[in-house]
Amino acid sequence: MAGWKDGSVQEKYRLVVVGGGGVGKSALTIQFIQCVIDERPARLDILDTAGQEEFGAMREQYMRTGEGFLLVFSVTDRGSFEEIYKFQRQILRVKDRDEFPMILVGNKADLEQQRQVTQEEGQQLARQLKVTYMEASAKIRMNVDQAFHELVRVIRKFQEQECPPSPEPTRKEKDKSGCHCVIV
Repeated sequence: MAGWKDGSVQEKYRLVVVGGGGVGKSALTIQFIQCVIDERPARLDILDTAGQEEFGAMREQYMRTGEGFLLVFSVTDRGSFEEIYKFQRQILRVKDRDEFPMILVGNKADLEQQRQVTQEEGQQLARQLKVTYMEASAKIRMNVDQAFHELVRVIRKFQEQECPPSPEPTRKEKDKSGCHCVIV
């Protein structure tokens, strides 16, 4: 584990962005960012799967290594919305789990005139999949960082349930500001 400014241990998370072709996965992805999320430093190793939609074996490989998944569809493309269920089922099958850290992201939310999927439909699917739903726009940088941060929170919660941390005194971070994202 890499250290942080004050010598505290830094957590690293491997996040995978999945979704159909043309939903804006590349635009959402910021490779390897470091930030402070809820006062805890984290390094995000973000894998963008753009261009790999048709390679089933490759998709299974990144699904095996991912610790959390952004299920991305475009609100302007109903077909990409309908594909999400397939991606979610495949992740759970590869992980051999009933649940796993994921959030649902409706991208291209700035294109209100071309919208084919309503916010209510996105929320309904999220409830069905038991995940958080967020709408984002990579173009106007709306909810992009927030989506990755929310996913890290879901992963942390999941990992704490899997193996509760040993009781030790919690040390407050010196730096309490929201997020400093640094592309490295």
